[in-house]
Amino acid sequence: MDEPRDIFHANGLRRTRQRDVIYGALRDTTSHPTAEELFQTLRRDDPGLSLATVYNALDAFTRCGLVRRIASSPGACRYDADLSPHVHVVHHDGRVEDAPAEVGRKLLGRLSGEAVAELEKLTGVPIDHVSVQVIARPEPGRDESARDGTGRDGTGRDERE
Repeated sequence: MDEPRDIFHANGLRRTRQRDVIYGALRDTTSHPTAEELFQTLRRDDPGLSLATVYNALDAFTRCGLVRRIASSPGACRYDADLSPHVHVVHHDGRVEDAPAEVGRKLLGRLSGEAVAELEKLTGVPIDHVSVQVIARPEPGRDESARDGTGRDGTGRDERE
């Protein structure tokens, strides 16, 4: 069920060309973009796309569980279409990246079902899933303001490459 048509249908969403484009772009990136970053990327190929459409689509995707909204500091929320259990590293400048899978599995594996059950009991709120964010310290001497929040260094070069 990797086709947007099937994904939208299974989640009770009406399929539109704009939703196809927005979801496809989010699914194909690991940069955890903000709505604004996603809009800037998409409007190069689709100048008729509006920022409001991107926000509305992301809101609909989040409500039906197709994407995760990630709170980052500072600024806007970021979005992730990877719904598999994994850990996010939130950087001082607001960037979000996935922790290495092996380390993420170790962190998540240490959270017991008993602790989750106790949390449910104490709060009276059923827990759907556990989301772990690791907050990074600013690196001494590193000017994170030069980064554009997408894993790129401001020159368009992806520092992860």
